[in-house]
Amino acid sequence: MRSLIGERQWPALSATAYVHVLPPAQRFVLRGDAAARAAAESALGVPVPQQACRAGTDGARAALWLGPDEWLLVAPAADQEAQGALEHALGGLAHSLVEVSHRQLGLLVSGPEAERLLNAGCPLDLDIGPFPVGMCTRTMLSKAEVVLWRTGTQEFRLEVWRSFAPYVTAYLAEAARGI
Repeated sequence: MRSLIGERQWPALSATAYVHVLPPAQRFVLRGDAAARAAAESALGVPVPQQACRAGTDGARAALWLGPDEWLLVAPAADQEAQGALEHALGGLAHSLVEVSHRQLGLLVSGPEAERLLNAGCPLDLDIGPFPVGMCTRTMLSKAEVVLWRTGTQEFRLEVWRSFAPYVTAYLAEAARGI
């Protein structure tokens, strides 16, 4: 797989006091069975969750559960070992590993009003009780599909398709005007 991280053009985005664009990252969608999950976990050194809607982290690497046999694996753009380690570990196993670094980008939504800001367009109950730190899921933010991950008590990471990023950031900027 050839990385496209350095070759992509970033869309113009609306920033607010609550929303920040995260640095470029490598992203992979892994599909596979328990053996593939275990191999990816060993290769990345990060827990690859078996439990629904949970994320595993180790430093800047993360694995987010997206479905019964699907995970989003995230590593810093400069972490050149991640891709090779995954390909080597998964070599003899039935799996699908697709690099989606070029497809999406990360946004950080943080602050005491982060839940309220996201709930302007997200139907989920984002209170800390039903949506604790470490929980992640695919959901809608207004009209855009996102992966939403609570990374702190007042902090969420959004994984957004690059083509929807200007819409999502403009939507959040408008929602922030009411806060």
